[in-house]
This record gives sequence, structure tokens and C-alpha cells, in this order.
Amino acid sequence: MKKIYFPMAAALFMAACSKTPDYDSTGIFEATTVTVSAETSGKILSMDISEGDSIMAGQTIAVVDTSLLVLQRKQLGSQKQSVVSSAPDISAQAASLRTQIDHQTHECERLGRLLADGATTRKQYDDAKAHLAALRGQLQAMVSSLSNTRTSISDNAVAMQYQKEQLEEQIEKSTVKSPLTGTVLVKYAEPGEFATPGRQICRIANLGDIYLRAYFTASQLAALKVGQRVTVIADFGSDEQFEYPGTVTWIAQESEFTPKSIQTNDSRANLVYAVKIAVKNDGRLKLGQYGEVRL
Repeated sequence: MKKIYFPMAAALFMAACSKTPDYDSTGIFEATTVTVSAETSGKILSMDISEGDSIMAGQTIAVVDTSLLVLQRKQLGSQKQSVVSSAPDISAQAASLRTQIDHQTHECERLGRLLADGATTRKQYDDAKAHLAALRGQLQAMVSSLSNTRTSISDNAVAMQYQKEQLEEQIEKSTVKSPLTGTVLVKYAEPGEFATPGRQICRIANLGDIYLRAYFTASQLAALKVGQRVTVIADFGSDEQFEYPGTVTWIAQESEFTPKSIQTNDSRANLVYAVKIAVKNDGRLKLGQYGEVRL
């Protein structure tokens, strides 16, 4: 009996070892994730999300206390109003001098007529003209000085306006909103904690459109191109598998050593190329799940 069954067992073992896998590559399902961080400092007043929640783009994730920023904005508004009100009124301050210039102009004209008739001296006429020139010089100097002062005040007011807009921008950013429609994967903060610029609030991913990162040998690259349609097989264990249509969206330009967690059809290959295959998720696929690719 041993002589009869041993060759049969050996044949079955060799057949099992030589069986070709029903896939060309394997990989792990991944998604493009976004880590949302705070952009202002303050206590987190509210954070109405939980891990696993579905959120929409623009939906409020957390609200950071803005009391100090609001007070700074009010203070800056008062300072700006005070600066603007201190700007000189050039017309009002120069009105008296312009009146004197008008009067002296008429006086010069009167003395000019008298000089023509021989009723006054040249010196009186020249003195009147010199006085008029002096008044005009004073007016020009005053207008120039007041204009410079007004320009400086205006520049300060503009700078304060920019500071006010920056505060308003910070106040607006104190409401942390979701940058995309997706699912909350991890929550890093809780209400009552202190937020600082750059502190992570949560991590979000769009689980509707995920991709399988698979690895192919150099010999398989000839059968691959961006935009190619392939079949992706998701393994749920217990021989339960589901097939999904996939599209090759990216092929690495450089090779890398085969990751330990990835199997390839050619077990002797040390260098492989990463490939992203986009898959539409029907709700069953999970990040980190094992998948196979059939070309």
C-alpha cells in the first residue's frame, strides 16, 4: 500500500505547488487622507464629530474660542478711528492764509494802478508784491506739511485696516471646517483642550473613491499603462471575495524592494514597481484590506 499511495501523494503535492495563482499582483487598499489642523490658538469650545462620522465639505468640525481676537479687533477699530479723526483739515487751516493772499493780491493791483498814475512809489509797490510772495510761500509750505501729515495718518489707518482684516481672518479660521466630503478616521482633540496653530484636530478620508496600491515586476510593466481597466478582487476571508472594476491611475517611475507585506507572482523578484488602481467603494472595502489584481 505504501508503494501505491506514495507516488500518488507526491503527484498531488507537486500539482498543488505548481498551481498558478488566479491573480497577477496583490496590494493593500488605501485612500488619500487629509489631516485637519487648527490655525489659531485658543480653547476648543465645541467639536461635534466622532470617529466614523460622514461629513460634508465645509461642515464645521470644531470651534476655537475667539474672545481675545474679538477684543483685539475692537481695540484696533477704536485706534483706527482715533487716528483718522486726527487728520488735519487742510482747507480749514489754510483758509485764513488764503484770505490774506486774496487781500494782498487786490492791494498789489491797487498799488499798481496808483504807480501808473504816479500816486505811489515803486518801493511801496515792490514791498506789497514781496509780502504777497511771502504769503504764497507760507501757504505752499503749510499745504505741503499738512499733506505729509495727512498721508502719514492715512498710511497708519491703512496699516491698521490690514491688521483688522488679519484679525477677522483669524476669527473666521477659528471655525475649523472640513476641506472635503469624507469620513472621520481619527479624532485627535476634544472640547476643552487648548488648540494651537498646527495642532492636529482630526484625519479625514474620502472612502467612496479609494485605490489599491499593488506591486508589479518589471516583466509585468509591458502589460500595464495608465488608464487601463483591470479587475480588483477584495478578500474578506473565509473564501469570500468580491470583484470590482479598477482603473490604473499611476505607475511608479522607479522600482523599490518588494514590501514584506506584499506578495507577487514572481517570488524571486526583489525589485517591483508600485501601481495605484482606483476603485469605486460600495461600502464594503476598508483601508488596509488585502486585495488582488487580475490584468
